[in-house]
Amino acid sequence: MKKYSLDKKKIEKIQKNRDPYLMIDYASEVIPGISAKGYKDLKNDEWFFKVHWEGDPNMPGMLQLESIVQMSALALLILPGNEGKVVYITTCSNIKFVKKVLPNCRFMVETFIRSFKRGMATCEGYAYVNKELVCSAKFNLVVPHLIEKYKIK
Repeated sequence: MKKYSLDKKKIEKIQKNRDPYLMIDYASEVIPGISAKGYKDLKNDEWFFKVHWEGDPNMPGMLQLESIVQMSALALLILPGNEGKVVYITTCSNIKFVKKVLPNCRFMVETFIRSFKRGMATCEGYAYVNKELVCSAKFNLVVPHLIEKYKIK
């Protein structure tokens, strides 16, 4: 199975998120329809550190999840015909925030597509800082343009 690595420019070609909401800097390994892993380098001047929280900056949990979801979406969007399409999250469960994510660290993300049928995917993802688990979740994604193909007309 072919594996891809994607820099930020290639990531922006495949999916629609843009700075400051693009929560991935680099995808080190994307296996189409199977998995994706990579990272975001969290610089001291990230917009969210300025507001969450004064005197105690840390990456908001929902942005940690967003990074995981964006990484997982790459494994779907890199499939033929999906480049530049929209992906939505529909459910999220088993969310765990284990440790604060602080400025000046590398937020490593590893995701897996457990099932992908008719435009609907069951996924799970994990995030690490210094090889320690900081966040994990299970979630479902939909690729609307694929679902349209299966609608009864």
